[in-house]
Amino acid sequence: MEDGITQITLGTTAASKGFSTEGLSAMAEVINGALDDSKIRGIVITGSDRWFCAGADVEAFRTAITEDSIVALVEKLTNTLHPLLVKIRQSSTICVAALNGAAAGGGLGLALACDYRVCGEDALLVAGFASLGLSPDGGTTWLLPRLVGDQAARRFFLENSRWKAAEALAKGVVDEVVANEELLGRAHAVAREWSKWSNHTREATKHLVEAQSTQDFSTHLGHEQVLIMAASASDDFKEGVNSFLEKRQPDFK
Repeated sequence: MEDGITQITLGTTAASKGFSTEGLSAMAEVINGALDDSKIRGIVITGSDRWFCAGADVEAFRTAITEDSIVALVEKLTNTLHPLLVKIRQSSTICVAALNGAAAGGGLGLALACDYRVCGEDALLVAGFASLGLSPDGGTTWLLPRLVGDQAARRFFLENSRWKAAEALAKGVVDEVVANEELLGRAHAVAREWSKWSNHTREATKHLVEAQSTQDFSTHLGHEQVLIMAASASDDFKEGVNSFLEKRQPDFK
């Protein structure tokens, strides 16, 4: 960890078959641990080789179908993945996805749940659910429409699309595309920049942006009022005011 930023790298097996029962549980444990660590202000999540995270282990699906345990397996996997995605969205910790390769299925959901997405030139965003006879999960049908619009998301899923890095950038799914060798450096730079603000600023900003699509304007204004009043009583606000008047950079705890 450096400057409050930690990197979580999915190994080759975890990236290509990350959502086996054991693999997903291990990944969730590591990410949850980082989100719970008060010393960590930002997390960079990346994969290995040609995968960011390929989602489910299809071979495990076939085994579970044969053993008539597939419904229980899907329930177990989603019971692990979905709370993790909620926690990423609600945490004050800044999460940056460094997309080194393919993000598919639930792995795409992991990328979309992050606060910022940097793509290498080899990145690929894949739906993949339709070709397996599945409906989408991993929060993809909630997250993607908010980035690209309802119809573009509908087409992505029902055309079983594969968006390369440049197209994903043009659609607004990712924030930038960089050369492969610059990927991790750029992801860490974003994590440092976004995580330098106070804990309240980060958490409240993420929360308010998330809530605005489900609240009318008057309700949302009240929500903003409650949070900014709470912030005004904090030591970080005092530091922000003093640093502004003293013409220096703030030192938020």
